[in-house]
Parts: sequence; structure tokens; C-alpha cells
Amino acid sequence: MTKETIQTTKAEKQIVDGTNSKTQDSSSKIIFGDPIFCAQFLRGYTEIPLLKNVQPEDIEDVSERYVHMFTEERDSDVVKKVKLKNSEMPFYLISLIEHKSSVEYNVVMQILRYMVYIWEDYEKECEKKQKGISKNKDFKYPPILPIIFYNGSKNWTASLQLKERIYFSDILTEYIPDYRCMLIPIQKYSNSKIIEKKDELSLLMLINKLGEAADFKKLEKEIPPEYLRDITANTPEYLLNIMVEVIRGLLSKLNLPGEEVDVFAEQVEERKRGDFFQISKAMMCRRQDEKLRTKEEKKLMRKITRR
Repeated sequence: MTKETIQTTKAEKQIVDGTNSKTQDSSSKIIFGDPIFCAQFLRGYTEIPLLKNVQPEDIEDVSERYVHMFTEERDSDVVKKVKLKNSEMPFYLISLIEHKSSVEYNVVMQILRYMVYIWEDYEKECEKKQKGISKNKDFKYPPILPIIFYNGSKNWTASLQLKERIYFSDILTEYIPDYRCMLIPIQKYSNSKIIEKKDELSLLMLINKLGEAADFKKLEKEIPPEYLRDITANTPEYLLNIMVEVIRGLLSKLNLPGEEVDVFAEQVEERKRGDFFQISKAMMCRRQDEKLRTKEEKKLMRKITRR
């Protein structure tokens, strides 16, 4: 299956149609919601050998199956079912996406609820196919990778291990279940490291990292001239549209002038290299020209008025 043949999800269609008014708040969910972005993330950021060759067609979004567990605060969570090469056993990915500046401290308990429910659901499905199979000695449950994707500017200070949220866990270690979440704090990745990945997701990650308008100006010095052209050369149109909407939302949060956001978004949409991040310089020249023109017009008006 090629990128062009991958169908958009309901959420993606809403973004393309412009009907999702919460683009900037749900940009992380959009990234994980798309199979191409998700595959790029698993290959490039988890550093798990089992996932180094995962492709978009190997990923199925099963979030709706567990949506009743999502709270209003956790509406950015996604659950993916990943098909591993040469294995009949599915691999589940739970991604809890924290895109606020504050840290959520009970995240490990929330993930545990998801994990238990997924395993129970898996057991029920297996029982439907072959009654009593879960009672067999060789029956095993699928692996689940719990990921916290964090793009806040402050350090993550919440527990990543369940036992740290339970009293006397140091004394009753043997009798208390435990697991560890994988934390992906986007700020720990340097711009150069992200650029090296040379895929569509890398551009969104770079924009996601920006904390203020000044960061947007600094980024231009680190971007290779051919970067934008190369990463979007074979991007399917629907994915390009999603990228543009996510970028608009993220840049708007930086309080950049709307005109600058539009110019940059258009460069991405038209797959242009242009001067890439030299937008600020171009905009500055344009504004200077406008000021000069306005000044000349005022002079002319004063001359006319005097006559």
C-alpha cells in the first residue's frame, strides 16, 4: 500500500474540511491519528527494534473501541493496533498525549486502566473464536507500549512507574504490579537530530518545539536549503493539507503575525523551498516598502491639500 492509497480517518477529513476548530489544541492527536505520521514516530522516536520497520499499513486505529474510557481531560488519547512482521500476535500502542504546559501526575494510573481493559477485550475476542482458550497454559496477552508524548517547555516531573504512586511499594514490591511508561519529551531532541529524520513528521516536530516567535526566527539558520522540498516531494495531498492546518495552529499560538503564518503555510502547501524560513526577512522588506509607500502618499496628500 502506498501513501496515496491510505484512507483518511474521520478526524483527518474534518481537518481537511476545516471543520475542526480545535486544531491547535489537538495537533498532537492529529499527528498520532494519521498512520503515516504514527509509523514515522514509532520508527524514529521509540528506539524499539520490533518497530524499526513498521509501515502505515501495519497500523490500525482502534481508539473508538475504548473511547468510553476517555475522560474529557484525556480526549487526546489514542490506541493503535500494530501488526508486527512475521507475527500473528498484535502489538498495541497506547499514546497519552500531554500538550499542556503543566504535568499530569496520575497518568500512569490512567494508562493502567487502558491496559487492563485492552487485555480483557483481547481475551473476550479470543474466547469468541475458541471457547476456553484463555485458560490454556500457553495463552498469552499482547504487548502494550504506553507512550506519553510531552511537548511542554518544563521538565516532566510526574511518575513514570506505577509503584511510585502506591504506598509501601518499596516494602511490598513483590506483591504490587508495576510497569513503566515511555516518555517522549519533544524538547529533549535537538533541531538537528529531528531534521536528520527527513520525513513529514520532522517538520511538525520542529514547529511543535517552538516556544515563542523568536524561536521561529532562529530555526532558519538550522534548516538545510533542500529540506522542505525533499520531505514533501512525495507527500499525498490529504496529508499535506493536514500538515498545513497543524502548522497554522501551532504558529498561531506563538502570536506570529497572521501574514507570516500564511506565507509559511503556503510554502509548505505548494511544496516550495523558496527561502524557507527567510519569511521574516521577506516580510520585513515588504513592510518597509509599504511604510515608504504610505509615507510618499502622505507627502503627496499634503502637497495637494496646500494647493
